[in-house]
Amino acid sequence: MLHTTAGRVTDVRKLDERTLECQVEAGGERRKALAYIDLCGEIAAGDEVVVNTTAVDLGLGTGGYDFVVCSLSKRGEVKNESPGHIMKLRYTPLQHSAECEEETAGEDAAIADLAGMPVVAAGLHSHIALIAAGVKAKEPDARIADAMTDGAALPIQFSNLVCALEDARLIDDTITCGQAFGGRREAVNVYSALAAAREASKASVTIVCQGPGNVGTSTGLGFSAIEAGQIINAAHSLKGRPVLSLRMSKADKRERHRLISHHSLTVLSRVALAGTMAVLPFMDADDQQEAYRQLQSLKLFEHHEIRSFDGAPGVALLKERGLKLESMGRGYDDDPLFFLAASAAGRCAASMLSKDFWG
Repeated sequence: MLHTTAGRVTDVRKLDERTLECQVEAGGERRKALAYIDLCGEIAAGDEVVVNTTAVDLGLGTGGYDFVVCSLSKRGEVKNESPGHIMKLRYTPLQHSAECEEETAGEDAAIADLAGMPVVAAGLHSHIALIAAGVKAKEPDARIADAMTDGAALPIQFSNLVCALEDARLIDDTITCGQAFGGRREAVNVYSALAAAREASKASVTIVCQGPGNVGTSTGLGFSAIEAGQIINAAHSLKGRPVLSLRMSKADKRERHRLISHHSLTVLSRVALAGTMAVLPFMDADDQQEAYRQLQSLKLFEHHEIRSFDGAPGVALLKERGLKLESMGRGYDDDPLFFLAASAAGRCAASMLSKDFWG
C-alpha cells in the first residue's frame, strides 16, 4: 500500500535547520506534513507539493504527520552536496549520498577494538533518555554517543527526543547507521558505528537503539526490537561490554509485556549469542521474585549476568533537566517500573567505567 496526493502548502514552521513542519491543503482537507530539507529542498507557503499520506491513512503512530516528497512548484529540483559517496535510502527515489565515518577513518576502522567500552542495547526509542540520564547521574563527565539504527524511523530529525537530549547535555554525539541518516556522524552498519563512537566520538558509553516508530506484532519473532540481540553480539565481538536495557512494565495490559517483556526475554534467550549484562531495577520483593522466575524459566542466569541497579537517580535527573517522562502514552506515575528499568541500565553502564566494578 502506498498513498500519495498533491496539495498546496498554506503555512511553514521551521523545527530545526533541516526540518520543516508544513500545513498542506489536499483533497479539501488540511493535513500536517514534515519536510526534510535535505531530501525535498526548501518549501515555502504557496508551493504545490506531493505528500506521502500512507501512515496517516492507516492510522499508524507517526504523530499524525504526512511527509513531503517534493515541491512541484520547484520542479522537484533539489541540490544538496555531500563529499561522501555512501548511499542511504539505496535504490529508492530518495536515495542520497552521505559522508560516512568509514570514508574518513581509513583502514584502522576495520580493526577497531572498543577496549571494554560499555554498549547499552535498547529496544524502545524512549529508553535512550532514561539510559543517558542513568549514566550522567552517576558519571556527569561521561561522554555518551547515541547510535541510531535503521530498525524504525530512518531520519534522526524525526526524533524530538534526541534533539531535547542534546539540548539538555545528556548525549554528546549522534551516529546514524545502516539506512538511517541525519546524525552528526554517519556509518555503514552497527559495527562501524560502534567503532566511530569509540574512535571519533570519544564516547565513554554508547547507546544503540532504533529510532521512534518501532514495529511490533503479536508473534514471537516479529518485532524490530529483536535487533538488540544483534547489537549485543556486535559489542561483544568488538571487545566492548554489552548491557541490555530491559523492557519492563506493570501497567501494560498485554500479558506478553508484563513485568519483563517477551521482547527482552526473546533477545536474551534466542538472539544474543554472547553473554550480556541484563539489568533489573530496584523493586519490591514480590516483583523481583517474579522477574527471577521469568529469567530462570529460560535458564538465562546460565548464559547472562543479571544485576540490579538503582534507576531513581536517572529519573530524577531527567525531571531536573525538564524532560518529559512519557512512553506509549504512559507517564512515570502510570508505570514507574518501565522508566526505572531503563535508567538502571544506564546506572550499570556508568558503574562499569570504574575498575572497582570488576572486583
